[in-house]
Amino acid sequence: MNLNRIGVFVRVVEAGSFTGAATALGVRKSSVSRSVSALEGALGIRLLQRTTRRLALTDAGRAYYERARDALAGLEEAGHAVSALGAEPRGPVRFTAPVDLAGDLAPIVSTFLRAHPAVRVEALLTARYVDLVKEGFDLAVRAGPLTDSSLLARRIGQTEQGLFAAPAYLDAAGRPRRLADLASHECVLYRAGGPTATWRLAGPRGDDEVTVRGRADSDEFAFVRAMLVAGYGIGLAPVHLFAPLVESGALERVLPRHARRSAPVHLVWPSRRFEPAAVSLFREALADALPRIVGGRG
Repeated sequence: MNLNRIGVFVRVVEAGSFTGAATALGVRKSSVSRSVSALEGALGIRLLQRTTRRLALTDAGRAYYERARDALAGLEEAGHAVSALGAEPRGPVRFTAPVDLAGDLAPIVSTFLRAHPAVRVEALLTARYVDLVKEGFDLAVRAGPLTDSSLLARRIGQTEQGLFAAPAYLDAAGRPRRLADLASHECVLYRAGGPTATWRLAGPRGDDEVTVRGRADSDEFAFVRAMLVAGYGIGLAPVHLFAPLVESGALERVLPRHARRSAPVHLVWPSRRFEPAAVSLFREALADALPRIVGGRG
């Protein structure tokens, strides 16, 4: 099958006439007519009804046009994708992620920008849900269940949460020996929505839970971290965010054999034709680096 003839037929349908297609293609009208006739001859069926005043698709022509249009669009997209591989990535990349990942994302972004001097990265770090399509973002880092089925997604890990407190607090209030001991401690809560929260963790003897109380509650782990460093209570938080403070001695891991496997972490992005090379390369940079930070691909 001659692909050029298929392309001419699609252009005729889109232009609405042989004359319009000939003008768009930069060829003679008679050449367009011959191509369509040859295609009909090869298929053994009429695709277009021709009169002196109008052009109309037959039922077969309509079905063939829909399939041919999509196939040619796919070939065109493949060509753009291959061309992009040889082109220098350039232009803006807009992404959004939780505020608490700012410190982890900065080295990734800086390395990427040094490697691609024609690219500019815009980061929106926020706890709110961002509509990628409506607000014009290229991709997002999201923790938790995915609710938008129109987005493409790539799972990059699953965070682990542990218990943390400042040595000064533990020296004064005592170090918990078992999970139930947390009920008598002051705790810093994350999105509890009230004065108490139930923490369910896996330990040496399986899953266990405890209801804790706290007079401080926040929707950002940065605030929880600051409260704990200030010596106020025990908090349940992502291990990768608090590990540097444990290494520095500012915090201690409380009941280190207890942990909670938390929400899965995904990269999500809109299904989009002709994605800029800068966007796809940046997504790969995040997909390569973030699993080591947030807890692998579990």
